[in-house]
Parts: sequence; C-alpha cells; structure tokens
Amino acid sequence: MDQQNDMLEGTPLIKPSSTDHPLYEGVVEACRTVFDPEIPVNIYELGLIYTIDITPSNEVKVIMTLTAPGCPVAGEMPGWVADAVEPLPGVKQVDVELTWEPPWGMDMMSDEARLELGFM
Repeated sequence: MDQQNDMLEGTPLIKPSSTDHPLYEGVVEACRTVFDPEIPVNIYELGLIYTIDITPSNEVKVIMTLTAPGCPVAGEMPGWVADAVEPLPGVKQVDVELTWEPPWGMDMMSDEARLELGFM
C-alpha cells in the first residue's frame, strides 16, 4: 500500500485561507479591486482567488488561478494582485502564485458575480 496516496486522499484541492488573521479582510478587499479585463467582475467574486495564506509575521501568500490558461493577462494578473495587497498597513511581503489545479469553473463564482453576469 502506497503511504503517500493515503496522505493525499483527504487533502482538499484548495488550501484553506487564514480567515482568522487580522489582515485577512483587508487582503480580500484589496483582491476585490482587481478585475479580469474581459469580465466586469472582480477576481475575488469570480472565484479566482483560491487561498489567502497569512503567516504570523504578516507575510501574505495568495494562490490564484485564471479563467483560462490562455488568458491574455496571465503574465500580469499576479502582479496586479501583489500591487493591490502590498500597500496594506501591516503587510510585510506578498507572494502571488498562479495555479491551474483545480481548474477554475463557473461554479466557483459568488452569487454576486453570477448576478452581475446575468447567470441568475
């Protein structure tokens, strides 16, 4: 029996966020200021921000995805997120990582995003 598979089986696809960290809400608000240029909804409501991980020393790691790997702003979007989060008071450092796992789907959008885009 492969032990490594046993460990991976219960692991969620998306790492949980540091929702109880005092900086969390501010980071979320900063992410809400970044928009996908092709969709008039911010990337947080679109469900593109998978994880906001904040260390006790206020280092912020954002794991995000894009609506599609061929997204024209794929190279720029992580920088936009870092630029939005970095100026927040208390933030020591920001690292934005792009992931394609799990792939983004429309079911990841918030109700606000669905309403805005006419899916509700």
